[in-house]
Amino acid sequence: MVLRKSRNRPWLHRSVPDTHYKKVALSRRNRWDRGKKMSHIFPPKHFNITDDKSLGYVGFSKKFAKGYTDEKSSGHSPLAEEERRAAECRALDAWGRGIPACGAVDGGPWTTAGPLGRFVWDRHWVVINSKGRGCTQRVEPRLALVQVELPMEAFSLGWEPNKASHLVVRAPGMAELKVSLSKPCLRSDGVTVWEWSGSALDEGDEAAKWFTDFLGKPSRLVRFNEESETRPVDPHYASGFNVKFPDAFPFLLISEASLDAVNEQLKEPVSINRFRPNIFVDGCEPFAEDLWKQIKINELTFQGVMLCPRCKVPTINQEDGTQGSEPTETMMKFRSSKVLEVNTTTTQYKGQVYMGQMLVCSGDNMGKIVSVGDMIEVQKVFPSYADVAV
Repeated sequence: MVLRKSRNRPWLHRSVPDTHYKKVALSRRNRWDRGKKMSHIFPPKHFNITDDKSLGYVGFSKKFAKGYTDEKSSGHSPLAEEERRAAECRALDAWGRGIPACGAVDGGPWTTAGPLGRFVWDRHWVVINSKGRGCTQRVEPRLALVQVELPMEAFSLGWEPNKASHLVVRAPGMAELKVSLSKPCLRSDGVTVWEWSGSALDEGDEAAKWFTDFLGKPSRLVRFNEESETRPVDPHYASGFNVKFPDAFPFLLISEASLDAVNEQLKEPVSINRFRPNIFVDGCEPFAEDLWKQIKINELTFQGVMLCPRCKVPTINQEDGTQGSEPTETMMKFRSSKVLEVNTTTTQYKGQVYMGQMLVCSGDNMGKIVSVGDMIEVQKVFPSYADVAV
């Protein structure tokens, strides 16, 4: 798989409305079997790539992943051919989100920062309410209308902000807000995001007024304070990794084939921005990513730690902030824990639908880049859905 951006595929970008995507998706439905059975929406046991270029936008060759192993194999012993075939996939796009719940930052190549592996500037900020709790689209769907922009040079390793460096925030009916990327002096105590609580750097009264006016209730914009705070991920799924203000993990990967398979079942197809991944790939079968235990992108090693349980955010139209029942209502028919037969005995996420694999990045990753067009090597897979954490 490769991260790739194309002028001929505008529906990948967050600014394209669902109505436009509908036209594109409908024109591409002949890529899948539209028979009565829905077998194609379940991931195959093995990742076999077709040579038919109508199934992709670039040519994909059949290739065995070096050292590919499954959970039951040891070391790097070669498996039987059918047990070690892996998809050669490409990254279609990579996004970061300066502020969670807001629009993605389309900054080009994304640099990983620090030994704990996360994209530079990804979810460094969060909007908090009067009680200090982080705001999400689940409570404030209008945050979907907020777009953020960072200077291109900010994605370079070792870059330091100056007085002219800003996070630019825009929303319909609002004047442009510029937030200095230099470290603010103010602090806000008692900030909470899910299970984490601590202090954060406060971006000041101008930013607070902007978000208060936009949301119609007292709000402030704060930045994660790396010097005094840490926020570890849930050790039940992965240990030794920290994040800033995402819901759970630093990376969420979804394939274009999975999005296509979901859209085939919907009356009104939706855009990828409903599911908010930061790594979007093609070149694999629908939902193949569900079983990826270890992948490699440009010498970066990612571990699959958890299928992503979907909340109400996918039901929020990212173009106008309105909420409906789809795609979740339809996905309950083929993407629920019951249908997938995942093991929910130790999880709090019961009765939900799943879309995408959450990842952590291990090893020496300082300054390495994830770019559109990068190849993705599938190195290990889970034997079945019963072995995938949820």
